[in-house]
Amino acid sequence: MLVGYARTSTLEQDAGFEAQVRDLKALGCEKLFREQVSSVGPRPQLAAALEFVRAGDTLVVTKLDRLARSVPHLGTIIADLEARGVALRIESLGVDTSTPTGKLMLNVLGGVAQFEREMMLERQREGIAKAKAKGAYKGRKPTAQARAEEIQALAAQGLSMNAIVAKLGVGKGSVHRILTARKETGLIQ
Repeated sequence: MLVGYARTSTLEQDAGFEAQVRDLKALGCEKLFREQVSSVGPRPQLAAALEFVRAGDTLVVTKLDRLARSVPHLGTIIADLEARGVALRIESLGVDTSTPTGKLMLNVLGGVAQFEREMMLERQREGIAKAKAKGAYKGRKPTAQARAEEIQALAAQGLSMNAIVAKLGVGKGSVHRILTARKETGLIQ
């Protein structure tokens, strides 16, 4: 049995979602699992699809990024499917793990993707190091520190830490650090 899985990250991606469903039906998928959720959050329909497939079935996706969020995640999915005798077909890549060539291609593509990710991270680290050496890399601007005087004034008015957090929309830990630092330096009582 061909089992299809379609996913988009947001509800605004209706056209892409409909195209995936249309393509999966055209490929002959008898059962479809579909969801519109981010790849980083829980994906109940993917879990349901992986639980549904049985030995001899093929899980079909239109594109690789609809299925896995990373190379290790893809490896986990493939290992689970292989252990249960289920093949994986990725239409956009022409990969079908029911064949030896398909398995080889998926492993090569996964290795290339992992290599590119590691190279990108290395380039990013080098760029940050160069920017730091030039004094151009400052990191994220501290948001609560910019409002330290306002936090101090609200505390002086008798507002609790929770009330300050709610009023200003800054983190409780940040408010605590500012008030503690001010107390230690004798700026507030």
